[in-house]
Amino acid sequence: MASSSMSSSWTSKQNKMFERALAVYDKDTPDRWQNVAKAVGSKSAEEVKRHYDILVEDIENIEQDLVPLPKYKTIDVGSKSRGINDFDLR
Repeated sequence: MASSSMSSSWTSKQNKMFERALAVYDKDTPDRWQNVAKAVGSKSAEEVKRHYDILVEDIENIEQDLVPLPKYKTIDVGSKSRGINDFDLR
């Protein structure tokens, strides 16, 4: 994914504020990126727009199966080795 190598560092708190701001300021909001930047704090409108563009690119790559699935650890239960997808997690 491009996000780690191409963007400035974002804390989890900043990411959460970014997500909330995107929910408030949709694509039709005038001065959207300035508003999102104010909501995040310490990031410019250009930085939040770039962060958004990287997020969109990452989502597109995931949806096109261009991102490999993670290797999950297996759990040895008795004589059968089971992966996380073998369990009913409901």
